[in-house]
Amino acid sequence: MSEENYNKTSKLNIVDYDPDELAGVVSSCGDKKFRAKQIFEWLSKGVESFDDMTNIPAKLREALSERYYIGMPKVILVQESRQDGTRKCLFEFKDGARVESVFMKYNYGNSICISSQVGCRMGCTFCASTRNGLERSLTGGEMLSQVLKMRNITGEDIGHVVIMGIGEPFDNYNNVLNFIRTINDDKGMAIGARHITVSTSGLAHKIREFANEGVQVNLAVSLHAPNNELRSSIMKINRAFPIEKLFAAIEYYIETTNRRVTFEYIMLNEVNDGVEQALELAELLKNIKKLSYVNLIPYNPVSEHDQYSRSPKERVMAFYDTLKKKGINCVVRQEHGTDIDAACGQLRSNTMKRDRQKAVAEVNP
Repeated sequence: MSEENYNKTSKLNIVDYDPDELAGVVSSCGDKKFRAKQIFEWLSKGVESFDDMTNIPAKLREALSERYYIGMPKVILVQESRQDGTRKCLFEFKDGARVESVFMKYNYGNSICISSQVGCRMGCTFCASTRNGLERSLTGGEMLSQVLKMRNITGEDIGHVVIMGIGEPFDNYNNVLNFIRTINDDKGMAIGARHITVSTSGLAHKIREFANEGVQVNLAVSLHAPNNELRSSIMKINRAFPIEKLFAAIEYYIETTNRRVTFEYIMLNEVNDGVEQALELAELLKNIKKLSYVNLIPYNPVSEHDQYSRSPKERVMAFYDTLKKKGINCVVRQEHGTDIDAACGQLRSNTMKRDRQKAVAEVNP
């Protein structure tokens, strides 16, 4: 585990440590290594104080609290949908960095969408997360703490995790991988690998690397356009990793893992939602259609990107029908929390905007 965390104190975030590393922590505190498993179990339950670890000797708890802190985020704001019970939380970490997480209910169980970075540098033109660029990446413990804190807030079990919130997960590769392995650990939350999804905007070299990791989690690729000209205009990442490079990496991933890839496709009215684009997309996927799945996503308007609007239902269904006729597995994504700040990064962005306006008003009353 890297100790180059942002901490403003000399204490380290113990949530960043996996069971093996915790064994070293316990030994350095002069106690027996079996205590590491107990500590990890307590952390996985979402405790926020060492004093809550009732089966840990007082002397060890005291030693831990002198050197470490339990890095659970502060809750700044919670929005709850009256329509479907979706909850969106704005969290703040020790250094003031803010991210958002979303709790959603499905018929197959409860799911959480977490952030992997504070801000994002990918520059997708339809996304609120990129508005202020990348502030920093999150540690594995900070990703885990979003899940634990949300479980504490809702009082409900979480069985599915999607790393699709603020940030580009593969731009924070090692920490994301550590988080996946920690949350999958049988001694902790034990969330099954196939109940974990990681999404990327298309860092082709990292997709290849991920194929060789041996993890059985799901991979989603934010595609959003079927050709280079259109994709480069709405996603800057395509200039570095054009569709040819991206799909070579995706095909390598499928050949290596024999696992299906989900393609996320946001529906932008009269930008990428025409039948001609659907035909291009079907052609792009024809060689991998048995192990590919297209997720058509209704666009949630963002004030910073008012050049885009939501595709009308008839255009979405025409796109969907075209893909189906070409034998492409696809679905129109079930919407959650449309009556709250539903778009990725929207809650954080809107809160930052209000904070700036308040600061200006205080300076210029």
